Amino acid sequence: MSENSTPKPLEAQTDANGQVPPTPGRCFRGALIAGGLSCAMYGLNRSIIQVLAGIPLPTKSIASANIAVAVRTLIVGISTLATAIFVIATLGLFALGVQLLIQQKQTKV
Repeated sequence: MSENSTPKPLEAQTDANGQVPPTPGRCFRGALIAGGLSCAMYGLNRSIIQVLAGIPLPTKSIASANIAVAVRTLIVGISTLATAIFVIATLGLFALGVQLLIQQKQTKV
């Protein structure tokens, strides 16, 4: 075996700052993982909304109704925010992968 065919240790793959540089493959794999998580979070978000829609609000006092509405809003808002974060991460990683592919094509030409 020649030295070129052996994989480099992790320390040799880092840049001057000690960071591992991004590659298109790693970006697309990360986008795939984040996309899967965003789909799972979207399904969870839909089920949370459907369950909360089926539960009636308390009507005995205005204060308890206001608290129930606030709690429902917080729960739906947090789950929607988590879904949006994974969607944005998916789009960003995919765009970074495309950008790195374009840069590699330009440097080869």
